[in-house]
Amino acid sequence: MSSELDLKDLNRRMQGAIENLKTEFSGLRTGRASVNLLDPVVVEAYGSQMPLNQIGTISTPEARMISVQIWDKGMVAAAEKAIRNAGLGLNPVVDGQTLRIPIPELNEERRQELTKVAGKYAEQARVAVRNVRRDGMDHIKKLEKDGEISQDEQKVLADKVQKLTDEKIAEIDRLTAAKEKEIMQV
Repeated sequence: MSSELDLKDLNRRMQGAIENLKTEFSGLRTGRASVNLLDPVVVEAYGSQMPLNQIGTISTPEARMISVQIWDKGMVAAAEKAIRNAGLGLNPVVDGQTLRIPIPELNEERRQELTKVAGKYAEQARVAVRNVRRDGMDHIKKLEKDGEISQDEQKVLADKVQKLTDEKIAEIDRLTAAKEKEIMQV
């Protein structure tokens, strides 16, 4: 395995941790409507559990409103129940085959809780990036031990891996700061 290919793989894996963090952040409620807010909602439909987005179209017609257009009239009640029971603090209003979900204001206490959750997500991403770094460093040490690279090459590669790690950690910190600012805005 060439060292260049190894660095690209490490970069890809670290970027995966960041993409996962962005997905986690998109599910955090900030007082603004987001279609991703309903991602965890699962509906009892046709004898199985289905994600809400597979039984209807989710949109945000206004900044503080989510609309779910249910395709099958018989699924409206099940979708409403699933949203109420999802633990998101949302109360849908049925309007024919459309569910209108107003997004309530967040109080200060809830904002503090959400920033803590965002911090936990960020720490999980940092740990994932550090684990990828550790794998890379172990691989470099093995190459040097097996005599495939010199000590100088090992040092250069280790520096590159560390630089890549530092860049990814800084990106996680930027994303976290932006999310916390978004949550705390009144």
